Amino acid sequence: MFILVVVAMFAMKVIPSYLEFNSAKSVIEAIARDPQVSTPAEVRRAFDMRTTVENVTSIRATDLEVAKEGNRMVISFSYRKEVPLTDKVGLYIDYAADTQGQ
Repeated sequence: MFILVVVAMFAMKVIPSYLEFNSAKSVIEAIARDPQVSTPAEVRRAFDMRTTVENVTSIRATDLEVAKEGNRMVISFSYRKEVPLTDKVGLYIDYAADTQGQ
């Protein structure tokens, strides 16, 4: 029973961070598919608007790396999230995503 409680507490701390990462990843993928967004400034503006709705707070538009490959917009980001588990123990998770599917 103790192990189950520890695993449940661990999951309750980590899952919100993972859900936020998935939301941010979905946002950059949607922006990359949008034909009306064609410059890095437009990408950042669209990211700010969409992350406000999606409640993404770990990264900002200035953290995005935006490049153009051919006529495709490639957007990427990476960040480290610290998830405190107890008073003296925490977990660092490195997240990275791009619109190339890597």
